Amino acid sequence: MQSTFSLSTAPITVSAFGLVFSVSLFAWICCQRKSSKSNKTPPYKFVHVLKGVDIYPENLNSKKKFGVDDKSEAKSKSAMPKNSLHLDLENRDLNGNFPKTTSKMQSSPDPENSSSKHFSEKKKDSVSPDSLKSTTSLSSEEKQDKLGTLFLSLEYNFEKKAFVVSIKEARGLPAMDEQSMTSDPYIKMTILPEKKHKVKTRVLRKTLDPAFDETFTFYGIPYSQIQDLTLHFMILSFDRFSRDDVIGEVLIPLAGTELSEGRMLMDREIIKRNVRKSSGRGELLISLCYQSTTNTLTVVVLKARHLPKSDVSGLSDPYVKVNLYHVKKRISKKKTHVKKCTPNAVFNELFVFDIPCEGLDDISIEFLVLDSDRGSRNEVIGRLTLGSSAEGTGGEHWKEICEYPRRQIAKWHMLCDG
Repeated sequence: MQSTFSLSTAPITVSAFGLVFSVSLFAWICCQRKSSKSNKTPPYKFVHVLKGVDIYPENLNSKKKFGVDDKSEAKSKSAMPKNSLHLDLENRDLNGNFPKTTSKMQSSPDPENSSSKHFSEKKKDSVSPDSLKSTTSLSSEEKQDKLGTLFLSLEYNFEKKAFVVSIKEARGLPAMDEQSMTSDPYIKMTILPEKKHKVKTRVLRKTLDPAFDETFTFYGIPYSQIQDLTLHFMILSFDRFSRDDVIGEVLIPLAGTELSEGRMLMDREIIKRNVRKSSGRGELLISLCYQSTTNTLTVVVLKARHLPKSDVSGLSDPYVKVNLYHVKKRISKKKTHVKKCTPNAVFNELFVFDIPCEGLDDISIEFLVLDSDRGSRNEVIGRLTLGSSAEGTGGEHWKEICEYPRRQIAKWHMLCDG
């Protein structure tokens, strides 16, 4: 009787032991995953391989970040706080930015050249707490005139005869999107005067303080020619509906720059782009798409900007008339809603026209930007014609939609006198 009882309870004991073992094993696996996530190595900096020049791969060690050797890493851990300007990738937010704290600029931005002597010799180009305080204490009117600051570093590798430009970050950029009050910034860099080397960073979404942390290495540039070069940085904001908005530019002549002592950190104020402003009647952003299968033309009136003052108050109430012509005969017409009191109107209105013939050879489309006035006849602000016989951007835009049917193509066009 006793042996029968022990045999019947044996499976229960084994199953209980298996359950306890399974739960313990599951808990151990969860703890290992959690610890591995917390100790995960941050991503490396972006290192670009450039077309048209000889590139040698950089040696990366998975145990350290790019650009920091063992000695400098040990020094930085002991002598430099974690929130210094050196780009600590663990502290980035969702947009790839760093927290806006004034304390992170109080120490050397680059652990490879963190000696006080090196930065005292380059006080003009280094980042100091005083310069940061001056930017944070600006009045609201002064901030509107400021286009931000660009932070970068320059270095020459004598072993590989390579010129290295690291675009660190930009701060205090203006908002180019009026609705979200943010920008989608990126930077184009060109080495002047030959313009042989043209590179650009990635686009960072919805931020006014982008941290690019991208390194461009140019091989085949002798150190003796560095003094004759000028670096040109164009700061832009990506716009998926049209050409990108230009925020500003930075020009850095390298004459007198001494890179034999090591890496040099610089910060430069971003200035307005030195171009001729659009004069005359303003500009209109149009998107076109020709559907060859249905023989229809889709027209989207997106934006207008820099419209002249037409009203006594100094502002106009613009709207757009769209006329479709077949062999100089108007066969259809549409118009947008009126936008009150603005020289920079956003319409975003779509119209679909049926084409009475095969192809667009005999078709043209006219855009009239008018100022709405209840008391009198509406005044024509500007005119734009697109077609196969149109000159300038109007003809180029029309040629593109004919060559690439079913593709929506948007372009800015200068308005002519009405």
